Amino acid sequence: MANKNITLLLNLHHPYIRHSEDSSQENEHLYTLLFEKISNVYIPLLNLIASLERDNIKFKIPIVFSSTLCTLLSDSIIKEKYVNYLDNLIEFGKKEILRTKNVKEINRNATLYFEKTLETKRYFTEVYEQNLLKYFSKYGNKGLIEILATRGTYMFMPHYSDIPEILNAQIETGLYAVRYFFGISAEGFFLPELGYAPGIEKVLRMYGVNYTILSSQSFLLGSPSSEKGIFAPARCYNCLSLFASDQMEIEYNQNPVYKNRNIDIAWELELSNLNPLVKQGEARTSSGFCYWNKSFNDSEIESKNSKKSEYIYNFENAANQIILDADDFASKYSNKLNEASLILKDTDVLLTCVFDEEMLFNSWDEGLIWYENVIRKFNELGVNVTSFSDLLFDKFSLQKITPYYGASVLGSYGEEFLSGKNSWLIRYLRKSSQILVDLAGRFPDDTGLKVRLLNLGAKELMLAQSSEWAKMIESNVYSEYAEKTFKDSIIAFTNVFDALGSNTVSTEWLCNLEKEHPIFPWMNFRIFCKKK
Repeated sequence: MANKNITLLLNLHHPYIRHSEDSSQENEHLYTLLFEKISNVYIPLLNLIASLERDNIKFKIPIVFSSTLCTLLSDSIIKEKYVNYLDNLIEFGKKEILRTKNVKEINRNATLYFEKTLETKRYFTEVYEQNLLKYFSKYGNKGLIEILATRGTYMFMPHYSDIPEILNAQIETGLYAVRYFFGISAEGFFLPELGYAPGIEKVLRMYGVNYTILSSQSFLLGSPSSEKGIFAPARCYNCLSLFASDQMEIEYNQNPVYKNRNIDIAWELELSNLNPLVKQGEARTSSGFCYWNKSFNDSEIESKNSKKSEYIYNFENAANQIILDADDFASKYSNKLNEASLILKDTDVLLTCVFDEEMLFNSWDEGLIWYENVIRKFNELGVNVTSFSDLLFDKFSLQKITPYYGASVLGSYGEEFLSGKNSWLIRYLRKSSQILVDLAGRFPDDTGLKVRLLNLGAKELMLAQSSEWAKMIESNVYSEYAEKTFKDSIIAFTNVFDALGSNTVSTEWLCNLEKEHPIFPWMNFRIFCKKK
């Protein structure tokens, strides 16, 4: 009897937002974006895996950890700031419990979130020893998760498909990051935004990658077309295995019973009431103390009575809805697999779903709980929740195809990374990329200060290549910060170029920048050299 399989890939990433103590004050609030993910995604995910293991649920979760995220999670300064953030949040929570004591339902929510914060601190400091990557690695060794590599920084790779040296450097950095942080060699490689262009498969296979995931359009529009559709893997001419991501349309997060994270009490209270979470003169930041559900629209906050019970978030109602939504999702996908197995007789069938933090947290506070319930439901339905490497036992029998151009958004090809608002970035990036490739060839055998300069230039260029800066500018979310960060990296790279040209180096400037951006400590600029 044919097996029915599903892969539920998690793509975990955070931009490299890190500053020295001298410059961190004005950007302190930006750390909250990472801290919220630690509290609401990474720690709960570890707890989720432990819970499934304890209940003897059969599963294997493929997870992508970006190298920038791993760098931040392993940074001692970030860890210290996170613990301090939790302490401030706990103190603020105590004040909130007192402030809301006269409104029973809201007070209950304040108490629940306060207790959750206490528990989060306990897990981070005592259970996981401030080392989340260590415990993800343990679960990887147990075979409960599979860790995939991805590029060095969040680069939309098709923009550089004609500069193979840039692809080489990004892929090599991403693969080495997995070895550096987890002590393993990744079999799979995740393309940011599932962005594919012909030629990328050649570089991936050259570095020993066994498989990657493509968008359904890239997979289905290949030549020849896939005989089994997206329900079975295929392979390229060079034996790189290919999996197709299903084009999901998940709208469960819009249910009115779920928590409305857009209405945070930290944006409603007077600034004096937010101490110590937000101190005088600092920018406001979200607190997580969200008391209302999605039936309460923030645009109507003044016209409605926010104390009405139908607008107040109720965890029990949300929990019941989570079970219903998880059952619905699992049943739909189980039915898809059943129908496919009837057509593709005597063939194991597969579906791949890709989830990111936007889907499971940013827009849906209960998303990760839903994810756990989906896994449990698939187990009940007899669907194998597995990972990609376990499905490649006979890769040479896979159909050979040539994929088409594609990206994750249906009908899109990375337009958000190259629009009227942000197209000016790519001019600087491509020119700088060509310069670094040239420099790497001109100084292959140098040592000492020049090597440090070139390594720094390589780091700064890779940080500038992060497509998230373009995305933030396009969406107008922290666009000023994104533009400044990009310009700072390009200026730093230009200074490296000028210093090499004039043979003069400010060691103080070099040391300060190395200290501010301690990312990729293994960096060797020679990865940008042309391959012979």
